[in-house]
Amino acid sequence: MGFAGWLTPLHADPGNQPPPLTWLRLLTEWKFDPLFAIPAVLGLGLYLWGVWRLRSRGDAWPAVRIWSWCLGGIGTATVAGMSALGAYDTVLFSVHMVQHMMLTMITPVFLAIGAPVTLLLRNLGGVGKRRVMGILHSWPLRVLFFPPLATALLITTPFALYLTSVYRFTLDVDWAHDLLHVYMVTVGCLFFFPILGNDPMPNRLPYPMRLLLLFITMPAQAFLGTTIMGSSRLIAEDWYLAFGRAWPPSPVDDQYYAGAIMWATGDLTMGVIMAVFLAQWYADSKREAARVDRKLDREERIAAQRAAASRVGGNRYDDAGGGRAVAVPDEDDR
Repeated sequence: MGFAGWLTPLHADPGNQPPPLTWLRLLTEWKFDPLFAIPAVLGLGLYLWGVWRLRSRGDAWPAVRIWSWCLGGIGTATVAGMSALGAYDTVLFSVHMVQHMMLTMITPVFLAIGAPVTLLLRNLGGVGKRRVMGILHSWPLRVLFFPPLATALLITTPFALYLTSVYRFTLDVDWAHDLLHVYMVTVGCLFFFPILGNDPMPNRLPYPMRLLLLFITMPAQAFLGTTIMGSSRLIAEDWYLAFGRAWPPSPVDDQYYAGAIMWATGDLTMGVIMAVFLAQWYADSKREAARVDRKLDREERIAAQRAAASRVGGNRYDDAGGGRAVAVPDEDDR
């Protein structure tokens, strides 16, 4: 793309087309987009600063959370927005679909594993923690992070986007195109942060309910993907045909690939997420069992100590009475 591509965001259209997409360009093409660059720099900087503060005072922070936030979360969002995926997302429907699935299903999962709210709370004092928890449990966030609502948004958004004229509108209007990217990440975070449960959330669901919500989303992605694959009508047909591309894939094949990407990556991503979720459930169950065992052991020790103290007290009174039980006077009799 050249140096100019790093200076201004690229929103390709039929009158401003990038060169044909090759495998080499797919790996090397980059563009500068403030919508992704500024949040990426801020997200990396603030998170690593918080980790540095913890470790400088001797507190630990898991490396898996650092890698998840920095590479899995910020990294995938940056690739989705500033690599060839961002440069060709309005040229090829299949490229847009890869970007869509990354921003909705992959980036939010890694961001949730990074546990940014927990990191923030561990860096705050008592007053700051109370304020953050007050915000988390405010009614707007309770509504936004209500798991059934987030599930409904995750399921219905692709249907409303691709089976109506909304997607065509985002291709024409730059701000709508950018807002769609923000919306994708937001919806994914609203769904996966409460499901994975690494951070304190205003609404916490039991594990069976979380598993149910995951099962609900899987067939919806597959159904829409197969619908797009088998559709005889091109989505945003006039837009894609106006490019007049002589290089593959054809618009028909491109849409077929897009549907297959939604179907395959949706099921694959959800399968991986479900495996992570079940591992979390198992680990939490072991921790809960260990906690219950410790509580029962503590109660047994206390009961044994009380029984021993009672026996010692009984023998003392027996000895004082020459082998006979001596009544202990009540407070009122003294």
